Amino acid sequence: MRRPVWLFLLSLVAALSLLLNGCMHINAAQSTPQESSEGVLSVSSEPDAPYKTQIQYAQRDGNRIYGIIYIPENAGKPMPAVIFSHGFGGTHTAGAQYAEILAENGYVVYCFDFCGGSPSSQSDGSPLEMSLFTEQADLEAVISMVQELDYVDNENLFLMGTSQGGAVSAITAAAHPEEIRGMVLLYPAFVMVDRANELFQSPEEIPDTYYFMWMEVGRAYFEPLLSYDIYDVISAYDRDVLLLHGDADDIVPLSYSERALEAYPSAELKVIPGGGHGFYGEDAHLAVMDILDYLATHQDGR
Repeated sequence: MRRPVWLFLLSLVAALSLLLNGCMHINAAQSTPQESSEGVLSVSSEPDAPYKTQIQYAQRDGNRIYGIIYIPENAGKPMPAVIFSHGFGGTHTAGAQYAEILAENGYVVYCFDFCGGSPSSQSDGSPLEMSLFTEQADLEAVISMVQELDYVDNENLFLMGTSQGGAVSAITAAAHPEEIRGMVLLYPAFVMVDRANELFQSPEEIPDTYYFMWMEVGRAYFEPLLSYDIYDVISAYDRDVLLLHGDADDIVPLSYSERALEAYPSAELKVIPGGGHGFYGEDAHLAVMDILDYLATHQDGR
């Protein structure tokens, strides 16, 4: 019975959501937040939902990081957790289609806005200050926050990211291999290094602001990438990695995940036939099935 329900939910999400960087954008919490007795803003879930959601903040260098956490109901012990990172120009809503299903299956999921990650970000910071490395710092702050939650099993903490969020997850896991049990990367934007080097041959050529793809970013976005070997960096993560990529992706070609497959000591690449930069309908269903299987078989103690 679950597969038809998933297919219905995913198709409904695809029909109602907006496309932004190939990521699904739906609001996980349309209702008005209410102040809880613990001082945390809570967000109402559907009355019969198998999970609850609430607004949860992390902090990084004085910046407040906004996110929504999905908490399975009736959990009797600490639960495995997944931290979702959105792509370039996106927000936490990009992870809703995955977070809802993962929470139904017993995973705590945190979806957040990178500081300056988009003009729509509810976190502090400006897109003119954002870079791959400020987003790494944001994700590291989020990891620390999630690790402090008493209902999270810190031995089973996973990262999941789409597009640029996948690249951020990859370099962050490489810097913290002992803390991250596993990782799922959906069409990760390892192409961003090549794009920066195609646009600018030296730091002197980079303007203070530049309209890139669909939003204005700053010099800080491009300059650190000119001399950066992202594949060398991510190869430091030696645990199993799941890569999911469509062979019709015209923003991040499949070849970038194929190269990552060679860079990682242990990784598997699942190709979605006809899939683009973002998964919808049956493509999203296939991705969810692979993600659930990966998470179920990569937990410590299982």
